Amino acid sequence: MSAFSDGVFAVLITVLVLELRPPESPTFAALLALWPTWLSYAVSYVFIAIVWANHHHLMRYASETTPRLMWFNFAHLFSVSLLPLSTAWMAVSELAAQPVAFYAAVFFLVNATYVALLWDLVGRAPAGEVQPRERRIMRTRSIVTLATFAIAAGVALRFPVAGLAMCCCCLIVYLKPEAPGGEDEA
Repeated sequence: MSAFSDGVFAVLITVLVLELRPPESPTFAALLALWPTWLSYAVSYVFIAIVWANHHHLMRYASETTPRLMWFNFAHLFSVSLLPLSTAWMAVSELAAQPVAFYAAVFFLVNATYVALLWDLVGRAPAGEVQPRERRIMRTRSIVTLATFAIAAGVALRFPVAGLAMCCCCLIVYLKPEAPGGEDEA
């Protein structure tokens, strides 16, 4: 299941890059004018990389593939597959309110399905494998970022750049897949 998921992440990053188009005129000014596209692409690329790293880290807790785990994983991969669409829409709209709100909503959906995976896998992991403090930190981090993505979607309807910035801030807490401070107890 992990290898299949890795393949899906690789395809999604490829699809994401295929949406990039060169500017019409051969000038740096024309390239610079595409900054919303480059920003959208960069944030999405980093987001997919972070999601893949965290997914890969989380899969180490899978001792067996259950039907529930497979469906949670498919839901997670589906939600990540919406990123190229939301990225392209946000880019061509030059960070307009509704596309940025949709983008934040996709981040929310990706995180919600990640939470389902997290709670299934970490919930089934033996007590000695995941310390109580680490479980608490992982769950708290996921709920706080889930709420932040939901708020970012609402904020983006009025202030798109602020909504996008909130999404980017959430990515920072997932740069390291391990729960912050959780690895100190092992």
